[in-house]
Amino acid sequence: MSDADLLFRPDLLAKYGANGPRYTSYPTALQFRDDFNLDDYRHAAEDPGATDTDLSLYFHIPFCDTVCFYCGCNKVATKNRARAKPYLKQLVREIEMQAALFDTKRPVSQLHWGGGTPTFLSLDEMSALMAATREHFALRPDSEGEYSIEIDPREASARTVAHLRQLGFNRLSLGVQDFDPIVQEAVNRVQPLDMTVNVMNAAREHGFESISVDLIYGLPHQTVQSFRRTLDTILMLAPDRLSVFGYAHMPQLFKMQRQIDAAALPTPATRLALLQLVVEQLTDAGYVYIGMDHFALPTDELARAQATRTLHRNFQGYSTRADCDLIGFGASSIGKVGDVYAQNAKELPAYGAAIDAGRLAISRGIRLSADDRLRRDIITELMCNLELRFDEFEAAYGVRFLSAFAPELERLRGFEADGLVARSSNRLDVLPAGRMFVRNIAMVFDHYLGTQPMERFSRTV
Repeated sequence: MSDADLLFRPDLLAKYGANGPRYTSYPTALQFRDDFNLDDYRHAAEDPGATDTDLSLYFHIPFCDTVCFYCGCNKVATKNRARAKPYLKQLVREIEMQAALFDTKRPVSQLHWGGGTPTFLSLDEMSALMAATREHFALRPDSEGEYSIEIDPREASARTVAHLRQLGFNRLSLGVQDFDPIVQEAVNRVQPLDMTVNVMNAAREHGFESISVDLIYGLPHQTVQSFRRTLDTILMLAPDRLSVFGYAHMPQLFKMQRQIDAAALPTPATRLALLQLVVEQLTDAGYVYIGMDHFALPTDELARAQATRTLHRNFQGYSTRADCDLIGFGASSIGKVGDVYAQNAKELPAYGAAIDAGRLAISRGIRLSADDRLRRDIITELMCNLELRFDEFEAAYGVRFLSAFAPELERLRGFEADGLVARSSNRLDVLPAGRMFVRNIAMVFDHYLGTQPMERFSRTV
């Protein structure tokens, strides 16, 4: 039996196919409160006991030159590059205000620019934003830190890549989605192959440590044959990591998705065949199936972190840097500081008005309870390291795991019977076939699920 046969269980997809969180946080953002007490964030930031914890910085750049019809991100589509100028001034002011709350001797070991399209900014604007960041925070040398940026190859040249490396970025994430021109036209993302190749070649030439590529299956007009060609091309390019997401068609939530012809979407049977193709081709090519929709070469730090139980999740997805306090900058960005989650205002006018008035733009958030912290750690262990060692939770939280989570363990019996998890007296392990259903397994421990509108979440498989 091949590795793909162990990982892919089509007989269970219908049984476990459901909407559910991706658990970039627990509790999820749906639990954030509009009446959040900003003092909770300030106290967490100023906590003198956190000085041994590194910082992680996330910057949200919401602008895109053109909009991709499938996208559900917080974005502003505009061809007016001047719109970035006032936003950058506000980001710099926010950097100053956030830095005033933290002990800025704490090193920054992780930084990420997301969007939108960060490369919407000019080279000079990128330099100015990074200079302001370095002025107020102590970034580790790029040989020690993880500094990443999301790249749209339509917006980036070899010169852009060289400039980003000079600024200290050492990891790139490239949006591709599909190389088929018919699919690209249908989703308003026309991106010839040479654009992607040029960016990847430049990244390797300038010493970027990891290159990640995003693909999407389930887009209009995709077939098994066409997506096989896309995967064949990607494997020739050999990125270090791949994220292969299932398209979630939710036009009731994301207005732009109404531009997609629902009749052109693959049938459920074709989606299933596409997913099987992804698992088979990538694992046969030597990629490690990290879980959910992520794959990495065995040499990539993501796979190494999972092997050493140091993999983590944050609001950008899987991360190799655990235990960092995360500061979010920009509209809609989310931070995690101590036991507090805090999100900035989503819309640019509200975000800008707060910053221009000299206030943090945090508009909602939550302070975690003791139960939240325990369940967060359980869900993180499942999602990242695919196991629970009961004694570790008992030592850390003073609970008797088997009795405290007896109802949850009982609900996992069905997963055991289906060969997705294995349980002994002192641990629970996610089996190879369970990696595809790890969100479903984690959902068993989610205290809030019954109170959340499930249609707000994507399908788990």
